[in-house]
Amino acid sequence: MLCREESKTRKFSVNDYIFLSVMLDQIELKQKTGNEPLTFNGKETGIKLIDFWSWGFSDIISNTARGRFAEFIVATALNTDLSIITDGWNAYDLTSPEGIKVEVKSAAYLQSWIQKDYSKISFSIKAARYWDSRTNEMAKIPSRASDVYVFCLLKHKDKATINPMNLEQWEFYVLPTIEINNYKRSECSITLKSLQKLTSNISYNNLRETVIRAYKNRKT
Repeated sequence: MLCREESKTRKFSVNDYIFLSVMLDQIELKQKTGNEPLTFNGKETGIKLIDFWSWGFSDIISNTARGRFAEFIVATALNTDLSIITDGWNAYDLTSPEGIKVEVKSAAYLQSWIQKDYSKISFSIKAARYWDSRTNEMAKIPSRASDVYVFCLLKHKDKATINPMNLEQWEFYVLPTIEINNYKRSECSITLKSLQKLTSNISYNNLRETVIRAYKNRKT
């Protein structure tokens, strides 16, 4: 099954092309601690960056922040260097210390809002045209650039006790990307039932060894 195009192609104006022809250097980012102050007229306001983090990203149950949190969980399991700032525009989510390129997807039965029923579990596997921040160019052909996929399921089903920071409430499924490429039922997504036919769930403490094994055993 083919994926639908999710957006229309934008028509660029002459001004757009003039703007795009000017190349500005990439900003060198430095990791924040959360203690950095907001300032106004050269004086600290009493508000710190961690206040923004707490205000904007405390809901790690809902889809947007949970996805990034799942990437963080996998990064810690793989012993990834957390001093390197994650690149949200990269062609894949993580690189392990062994050089394994990892794509992370997440899903959950529960959301922070009112629900009539548990969410149905499926994961996006759609190939994408990634943007390279170093060259400011978009890849011409959609692809899956990772070596391995890690599917993260927040499996807990009790709203009163759900806690994404309790890693026992998660289960993980690992597949070499080649198996995703060979998956014929859909090019866009894979359901939990289909995923369970391809691999078994594992816990957090087994993630690193399973990712390494999936990478070594992948068929090309």
